[in-house]
Amino acid sequence: MKTVKSIFKLVSLALLVSLITISCDEQTEIKPDKGILPQSFGVDIPSSISNPNLANGGRISGRSEENISGDDVYELLGLFIAIGEGSSDLTEAIIGAISLYNIESVQVLTYTSDDDGRDKTLVVTQNSEFEGQTYEYQLTITDADSEGNQDGGKAMQVFWNNDPVKGVAILKPYNIDRVHDADHGEAIYRIDYNSAGNSVYDATMEVSISGLTLDENDQFSLRTLRMFVGKRGDDVDVFGNSSHPEAQLFSPADKGFNWAFVASGNDVSNIGVAEVGLPPGNLDSSERSVLLDDYSLRAVFTQAIEEAFPGGIDQTILDAYLVNTNPPGYFDKDGFLNAGESPGAAWDGLAERIKDLTPYNPLETTNLELSFK
Repeated sequence: MKTVKSIFKLVSLALLVSLITISCDEQTEIKPDKGILPQSFGVDIPSSISNPNLANGGRISGRSEENISGDDVYELLGLFIAIGEGSSDLTEAIIGAISLYNIESVQVLTYTSDDDGRDKTLVVTQNSEFEGQTYEYQLTITDADSEGNQDGGKAMQVFWNNDPVKGVAILKPYNIDRVHDADHGEAIYRIDYNSAGNSVYDATMEVSISGLTLDENDQFSLRTLRMFVGKRGDDVDVFGNSSHPEAQLFSPADKGFNWAFVASGNDVSNIGVAEVGLPPGNLDSSERSVLLDDYSLRAVFTQAIEEAFPGGIDQTILDAYLVNTNPPGYFDKDGFLNAGESPGAAWDGLAERIKDLTPYNPLETTNLELSFK
């Protein structure tokens, strides 16, 4: 059934996986008492729902047409969440590396990057205004030889307050590392972090990514991603969207869709629960019932199957195609388990939590554009 199979025509996902790999490779332990730099800049997500390792070796399209099912979608969700978390990890890794310069006050310095061998300029200022808020500090890193470019060669800007740590980090991987990130082009990451959280969560993080591209021959192109992460006790809630404006969902005419998701995981038991919808990328709605009910996996898959078999389809065959499409999906430390039926009481509280979570508006995610100050 090729119309159903086309949703999983991901080709390679090499660029997206590389974003996570680079952040892991560059991870540097942030050492305490290293001047004014923040000691952390993100919320950790349980690996049950944040997993860069797809079960079938990184190629969803490796399954046969007869075996395509909802677990493919849930496995890929773990990758998207890992991409968002990887952005925060990369930010912390860079801050950790910079901390070795013992920055304790406002200053300007030039250093040669160990990653791409290019000179970078680092500037730290105080009392910086950004988006209507004044922060105690601003750190800006530029690729020295690119400062005359349209983007000013900006590689990273961080605006933050200490005690508690609250701020915004913006990164352009291409200007950070021209060797490993040479293909990342105009991709920009943004992390909004608040270690003090809000009235609901102990700590919060929002990740935004724009300008992602894959090889021009890839038909599956993740362009933008938005993700909120909130930690309360041992539980971590995640919701967001990824946008794929050039991808074919089920047929050549059905192009451009959004991966809408909500999830909750537990740090101690490392289990998780998630729900996914596949609304059109141009859908202008923030209603949970629309994003996750009207465009649920089962609803979208069923419609595609009915269009592919206008004369009807045997119920046994239909059920085979709709395996693991009933919400929610359940996860443990090894990844996706099953969907629709709880593996046990330990997951039930998380299943209730995600009922209060709603993805972002798909159209807003599709149109997301990020920039530096």
